Amino acid sequence: MMRLLPGVIAMAIIVVASNILVQFLILDGLLTWGAFTYPLAFLITDLMNRIYGTAAARRVVGVGLVVGIVCSLIGSQIQLEFGPAVPIRVAIASATAFGVAQLLDIAVFNKLRMGVWWIAPLGSTLISSVVDTVIFFGIAFAAVFNGISPAAADQVIWAQEAVPFLNAGPVAPLWVSLAVADWSVKLGVALLALVPFRLIVGRLTQVRV
Repeated sequence: MMRLLPGVIAMAIIVVASNILVQFLILDGLLTWGAFTYPLAFLITDLMNRIYGTAAARRVVGVGLVVGIVCSLIGSQIQLEFGPAVPIRVAIASATAFGVAQLLDIAVFNKLRMGVWWIAPLGSTLISSVVDTVIFFGIAFAAVFNGISPAAADQVIWAQEAVPFLNAGPVAPLWVSLAVADWSVKLGVALLALVPFRLIVGRLTQVRV
């Protein structure tokens, strides 16, 4: 288990940092600083998968999920002007998206791991990040899930307001713009993460990946 400690610590730091940084908006509210740290969770999962295998990657993901749930529970107890910092609906969306997307990432990575070195990390991250984005923003903000709780719906109704897509296009619910902007960051981070993935795997395994 000690060999997994760096991955466990890194995953915990990323999850905690993302939960804190999501409170800080940029680009007229289309993004948060958390959007830039959260995708690094896929990098950690892929590194653990490549170096130590699927069982190790799942353990690290499990730690990340527990840490995320704890962060959400703490946030749900912090009362802001319009309700809790983390509405229960958002907490459910966050845990569900993280768990499903990270496990999917592991499965897709394994399907692609015997190909050219960059195909598995890039392919698995792109596919799982789409699923992550759809699950989180759908459950957290889409009107179709308003029935989860009337109180929860009231707390996220702002995200269902019809506004120009990405502040410039046709009118669409605000959460759609937020989702697309968030996934665009995930795409960019996935491409950049290939560099540390290659360097770390090469250094730790001393074999061609």
